[in-house]
Amino acid sequence: MYRAVTYWALENGFINEGVVDSKQIEASLNDVQVSFQYNTEQQRSDTLLNGENVEGFIRSMRVSSHVSAVSTIKAVRKKLVALQQDLGVNGGVVMDGRDIGTVVFPQAELKLFMTASAAVRAQRRFEELQSKGDMVTYEEVFKNLTDRDYTDSNRTESPLKQAEDAIVIDNSEMSRETQMQLALNYANERIGVTS
Repeated sequence: MYRAVTYWALENGFINEGVVDSKQIEASLNDVQVSFQYNTEQQRSDTLLNGENVEGFIRSMRVSSHVSAVSTIKAVRKKLVALQQDLGVNGGVVMDGRDIGTVVFPQAELKLFMTASAAVRAQRRFEELQSKGDMVTYEEVFKNLTDRDYTDSNRTESPLKQAEDAIVIDNSEMSRETQMQLALNYANERIGVTS
């Protein structure tokens, strides 16, 4: 969601030469609608910005370079937290984000704090960007990731931090299948399903 707002800000000229115009973004937030649509072909939820599928744009380095700055804007956080809470009001949803377990859903039935070493996370993102044809270096991706981690962990509004009651999963050495099975086991255990 924050990536979608960042993409919107970039496309509307509210970010110029690395400078984020928070006043313009805040004044225009009513023009931003973020929603999701299940993509049956890719078996994932795609992000829609004002009805347009922007999934292919929001994971770019262009957006990654500015998303932390946009996410520090209080009005942006307020709007998106309210939207996230609306999406999950009836439970039964899976959400990920840097403040989901601490701010958005502090009473969630299950909180998994997924982590990995910065080097592993940067390598994964680098490979993802390369597969999409983005011309970036590993060093650029690593710096962007560690800078974002620092900014997000130290912001005043809804900082990135582990909820006290979250289960930590360090997936540095895990396959996607292993991660999925572990998360599913925790979810089944929480809802009382036995295998």
